[in-house]
Amino acid sequence: MSKKTLVLGASLKVDRYSNYVINKLVQNNHKVIAVGLKEGTVAGVPIKTNTNGIENIDTVTLYLNPKRQQPYYDYILDLAPKRVIFNPGTENPEFYQKLRAENIDVEVACTLVLLSTNQY
Repeated sequence: MSKKTLVLGASLKVDRYSNYVINKLVQNNHKVIAVGLKEGTVAGVPIKTNTNGIENIDTVTLYLNPKRQQPYYDYILDLAPKRVIFNPGTENPEFYQKLRAENIDVEVACTLVLLSTNQY
């Protein structure tokens, strides 16, 4: 089943994990929305520089350190995804509490591993 996923912290750089994840999500037939600092395209997915018009997201996968996540707290809470994945380096106990208070699942995991092991 396809899970519409928002990759927050998407990068055009091919050596970045967010870039790998976009490719892997597309290969696994998931609908991908990507937001990053620079516009461009990865695996046919346009990278936006804003969150305008994004809705009906199942999963948010984060590639932003905790400090860079703060401006997105309210946005992600309002988006009300089923889950938020905190990839290595993005761990943020303060945000976990806010998400759990809104019944949003928190996964501290690597999206690439979840995809590779059919646990996504």
